[in-house]
This record gives sequence, structure tokens and C-alpha cells, in this order.
Amino acid sequence: MSPATEATETVLIVDDEQAVRKTFQEWLEGANLGCRILSVEDAEAALREANRQAIDLAILDWNLGAGNDGLQLLEDLYLFNPDVVAIMITGYAHQATPLDAMRIGVRDYLDKNQDLNRETFLKAVRRQLERIRPAKGQRRFHQSLVSFREALDKVLPLVRSTAILTDPVPLPEAIRSLFRFLLSATGAADGVLIARSFEAGRQPEEICRVYDSQGTPVVAALVPFANSIAGSAITLQQPSVMNKLAETSTAGAIQLQPFERGRQSLLAGPLLIGPGIHVVLELFDKKDTSGRPDPEGFSEKDRQLVGAAADFGSELLRQALAERQMNQVLLDAVGAALKATQSVSEALPPSTAKRPEEPPPDAVMERLRQGLRATTGTAGDSDETLRLAEAIRVLALRHGSPALQHCLRLVENLRGLLDSITSSVS
Repeated sequence: MSPATEATETVLIVDDEQAVRKTFQEWLEGANLGCRILSVEDAEAALREANRQAIDLAILDWNLGAGNDGLQLLEDLYLFNPDVVAIMITGYAHQATPLDAMRIGVRDYLDKNQDLNRETFLKAVRRQLERIRPAKGQRRFHQSLVSFREALDKVLPLVRSTAILTDPVPLPEAIRSLFRFLLSATGAADGVLIARSFEAGRQPEEICRVYDSQGTPVVAALVPFANSIAGSAITLQQPSVMNKLAETSTAGAIQLQPFERGRQSLLAGPLLIGPGIHVVLELFDKKDTSGRPDPEGFSEKDRQLVGAAADFGSELLRQALAERQMNQVLLDAVGAALKATQSVSEALPPSTAKRPEEPPPDAVMERLRQGLRATTGTAGDSDETLRLAEAIRVLALRHGSPALQHCLRLVENLRGLLDSITSSVS
């Protein structure tokens, strides 16, 4: 499979000159950046592509011809994907005004007449991809948590009903429900649930049972629980990731169960059920977005997600294993799960919803500062001008066009007043 087929980021080139589009596309394809590359000649075609798929990085010509503006196109692309960022290609960088440069998503400028060549072009693209990729991962993880919280919210009305309280959820259904979420959220290919009970004086004292992701019992000759990965997870009391499972087993300290042998990666998460009962969820062989084995295996985000799901999963299984459940127990479990997902969500970087109000990147500000110095002649004047422009931009974003028109009238009135004063003094 080609890199373009496996790509998760989409780069869109928009330029009305065919030779320029062809050159940019050849540079990107030759660099093997692992991106899907699209190339169009005008704003209309760009918006059609944005309607078909999310555009992550737009490489836009400042002047698209036929009266079209690259900055206006970027604002339109923002409506399709608020996380889109852009590199602006222009032969008029010295004419860029601060308000224009601070529009949504502009992250870099390349001047056709000065610094645009294959090296500077690819350097700028790589710099943006290095920022886009981890941000997309965070957003996917956040969306998984949102989906989980929505699922929990749907459970609450059921918990409050008498039927659920008097008739516990069957164990197979409880296991299937838990695995449906976890396999989808983490990308795992499969999984099992291992349940171990221990009671001194009973024969046998230890009983272990294994269920697959459909809740069906798995018949296998099991290794001792204390020597297994599940036993280690119970000891650690936190989810554990093993992305090189074969190497783990050769160390000798841990023995693999029959259903673990031949697996590439494993994520084990303990569930707290009650005294003498140990339950461990094991997820196997993480897949990438194309459905193929992910060479990186399970991530830290997957581990955190399983940890957040453990509170709810524990209570769901308690209900399935008990003959009756008290209302408050399961309600508390759902509350604990909601709290856990909320704490993880709060630890993530903020979403891009407030990005328009954030200051532009340093590279954009410095380019503007240089342009202003060329006209004002002093660093102090350019810095103050940028501060004023940024304040007006944020005010316009918060309160709309009327606020911007009011600011313009105030500035024009002030200019007229100062002009009259200085003319009278001279």
C-alpha cells in the first residue's frame, strides 16, 4: 500500500498557475511525508475537496486570480474544518497588513521573490505537520472520551428503572458492551476478559475463567494466575502496555496464556470487583486507521482510556455477577466513570474553538514586525502597532463587525483631532 493510501493528513495545494501546482506537488511526493496530496486551481475546486474530506494543511496562493483572495478561501475552509492551518505563498509579503495576517489559521509565509525553494518549502510543510499530527491524536482521544461519556449518560435512565435493578444484566451482554466500546476506542483487534476467584478452604481454592469479546467462555489450559500477565496487572493495580509481547515472555518472569501467544501487542487493565475476585481486561494487536497492525502498538492514550473505563466496567460486571444490585452502587460507579473521563479531558490541551482569539504564531508576528519596521523605521513603533491591531482583531471576533466599525471611527476621529492640533501649533 502506498504512503498516500495510508495517510491520515491531507494537504491541499491551491494555485492558479499549473506549473507552480505541479512543482509543489512533485516536491511533496518526492519527500515521502506520508500525506494525501491534493492540487486544485481555484477556490471553487478547493471547497469541493473540503466538502469531500477534511483538509489539514492548505498551501494557498495569496492572489488566486479572478479576484479571489487566498485569505478569504482560508476562512471558507475553516467552516469545513476549524482545525485547518495554512502556509501562504505570496510575492507581496511586504504588503501584508497585520489584520490580514492574523486571519484564521495562517501559520507561515513563503515569499515567491525571496525565500521560496524546495528546501524552504519542505521545511515549512514539515514544521506544520509536526504540529498537526499530535494535535489530531489529542482530538481523536478527546472524542473517544466524549463518546464514552455519552454512552454513560444513556445508561443512567436504565439504572434508575426497576427492571434493571431487579434483573441484573446477563454476564455475556455486560462483557460484549464493555468490549464494543474498548475495541472501537483503542483500535484493538480482539480481547479477552479473565476472571479469577480465590477462596481459602475451597476445592479448588483458585478458579479462573476466560471470556472472549462476545462473552463466550474460552476453553484453554491456563498457566498459573500468579505467573501470568493478568496476575501482574492485578499487582500493579493500573493498566499496563506490552508492545513487544514475544520479548516479554522470553524473559522468563511471565508466562503467556494460550490465547496470548502469537500476539504482537497487549494492553491489560485490572477491574476492581470485590474481595477474592480479580478481573482483568486484555486487548490484543492494535490496528492503524487502515485496519493493518500498528507497528507502534498501544499508546499512552489507550492506557489512559482503559483506566477511565475501568470504573464503569467494574460496576457493570459487579451487577452481572450479583443476584441483585442496589441503585446507589451503580449510580456511584457511573459518576466515578464520568469523573475519570472528565479528569482526563481536563488534562488534554484546549480545543481549537478559541484559536481565532489566540495570538498568531511567532513566525507570522515577526514577519509583520519586519514589514512595519521598514515603513515606520523604529522597533517601538512596529510593536505598538501590532498590539493595537491584535486588540482590534480580538474585539471584532468577540463582538462582530459593529465593534470593528466603532473602532475605525474612533481612530479616524483621533487622527483628525491630532492633525488639527499639530497644524495649529505649527
